[in-house]
Amino acid sequence: MADPLSSAPFRRRLDRIYLAYTASFILFVLALALLERLGMSKHWIGVTFLLSTVLLYAGIGIVSRTTDPTEYYVAGRRVPAFYNGMATAADWLCAPYLRKFGQFTIPDFLGARFGGNLPRVVGVFAAVLCSFVYLVAQIYGVGLITARLTGVDFVIGIFLGLGGVLVCSFLGGMRAVTWTQVAQYIILIIAFLVPVMWLSVKQTGMPIPQLVYGAQLAKVTEREKQLLSDPKELEVIAAFKARAQDYAARLIDVPKALAAEREAGRREVERLKAESAPLADIQVAEKALMRIPKSEAAARDAWTRAVAANEARARPLAGMPPHGQQFAGDPNGSQHEREVFGLSRMNFLALVLCLMVGTAGLPHILVRCYTTPSVREARRSVTWALFFIFLLYMTVPALAVMVKFEVFNVLVGTRFDQLPAWMSTWSRVDPSLLSVIDINKDGILQLGEMRIGGDIVVLATPEIAGLPYVISGMVAAGGLAAALSTADGLLLTIANALSHDCYFKMVNPGASAARRVALSKVTLLAVALGAAAVAAQRPADIVFLVSAAFSLAAAAFFPALVLGVFWSRANQPGALAGMVAGLGVTIYYMVQNEPWMRSLFGVTSPPALWFGISPISAGVFGMCVGAAVLVVVSLLTPRPRSESRAFTRGLRSPRTD
Repeated sequence: MADPLSSAPFRRRLDRIYLAYTASFILFVLALALLERLGMSKHWIGVTFLLSTVLLYAGIGIVSRTTDPTEYYVAGRRVPAFYNGMATAADWLCAPYLRKFGQFTIPDFLGARFGGNLPRVVGVFAAVLCSFVYLVAQIYGVGLITARLTGVDFVIGIFLGLGGVLVCSFLGGMRAVTWTQVAQYIILIIAFLVPVMWLSVKQTGMPIPQLVYGAQLAKVTEREKQLLSDPKELEVIAAFKARAQDYAARLIDVPKALAAEREAGRREVERLKAESAPLADIQVAEKALMRIPKSEAAARDAWTRAVAANEARARPLAGMPPHGQQFAGDPNGSQHEREVFGLSRMNFLALVLCLMVGTAGLPHILVRCYTTPSVREARRSVTWALFFIFLLYMTVPALAVMVKFEVFNVLVGTRFDQLPAWMSTWSRVDPSLLSVIDINKDGILQLGEMRIGGDIVVLATPEIAGLPYVISGMVAAGGLAAALSTADGLLLTIANALSHDCYFKMVNPGASAARRVALSKVTLLAVALGAAAVAAQRPADIVFLVSAAFSLAAAAFFPALVLGVFWSRANQPGALAGMVAGLGVTIYYMVQNEPWMRSLFGVTSPPALWFGISPISAGVFGMCVGAAVLVVVSLLTPRPRSESRAFTRGLRSPRTD
């Protein structure tokens, strides 16, 4: 029987609350737009969006505060399907069966299905690992957005944004996080759709971008052909090639080149001082001298990276493939072009598979199935989740085309002294995300002279399109909502795995409910601070960190969960061996081939890609190895006990309420 709080009156109350909230948010944005026209500065618009967002989420946390374990861990199991669909996109295959199990965490399921504490321990380790990596990526994003909104330092931005997360998760657990995530989705979808629709109207006169972006793609393709043969773009390519060759020449005799560079730097400083040059020029020369590598090893490393970076920028269209081209290379071209095409297609399919399977294994997503009143509601919430994600993802291709149209036709060809202010602002936030350089010294921006990171494309869309700054603030609030929403769930996943699965289930089964919840809150705070400290070091780009989390989840959990539900012969030794093997292979492949991880672990051996698959899709190998090991070891060891087989049959029974 469903909880009375999930009945029709409770649902109607939620409807009224969130309709009023949506209307209030729209009025809030319109009010800020009016204030912008009346002269309110961009800085205060950004600060207002940030404070309103954080205070709103903190307020929900305060109102939803609880010490009840069921409320704290799974929101009282009373979240209606419609709102649970907003809060998450649970995978259709496993979620209903896990809901029927009816506990709190994924390690709970592993411990009950395979027996003993060992599967639970491995599950906790994997849940903490993949969730922490994902959490670092989200907090990194929080820092970028907060720094852009308010102009504060990146590190300060991390802790400002984290304040709302902590108050929400700390006080109310999953109960507060659920209702906060619904509010966050509303902000996110409005903030994402409005600028794309605005762009669509601006470029085509139509407010439905999904229907008209094909025509814009044809215009982008035609513009790409012009840029490929543009003499100015060819000058830029030649200039970057020359730079790459210069650094490569230095690598021939590093000691000699390093000594010559230092001597040239000293002479330049002395010349400027002797000529009584402006202080600013002298300081620039002194800083350039200080940036010269201090040792031969450092010089070799820096110049090797410089060769690669300049060669990358010496590619046509700033290294971007033609937008209408499915994959790199040419299936009808030379042997090399056909090989590149096949490799590009294979990497695309590997990444799609990795993300899909990783979604089905991410603990903070799967735990959503525990928050609904029944198995039937868990299934319905999946349908709603897919619909809400459809709204977002069907708009992404239109966004990509229309932003590229704006860049090609508005930014390219602009004089450097007339570039919009947002470009210098983003450069100050993080030069790796956006940088421009007049390498051919003509004073005009060419496409090849601009480097923009994928991490900021959505956030920069309103400014690229020249929309009012209030729209930029709204998009930033939407990005902040997405990052905070995910961070909330990840923090709870890690804290609950440590407090519930480790402490309560294995160390102190007699712990009171209040003690368990209190320990979870303390753990949550410690994890949040640790993740913030790691994110402040800017460890790697957000795309890799997120994909790494999906890979780890796919390798560790997907085989064990799917076979644990659908194959009663799967046993404890098989599950343990499969999870450990899958995780081990995934981590090894990343450490061996991903540049940041190679540097972190001091790997000096040359990268060794398997079948040419990028380390961003390492989970493909881990998942396959994990599944194979689980099956083989299960078949070579005794059958699971009758209780385990009965547990599996119970999960698959047709009853859904």
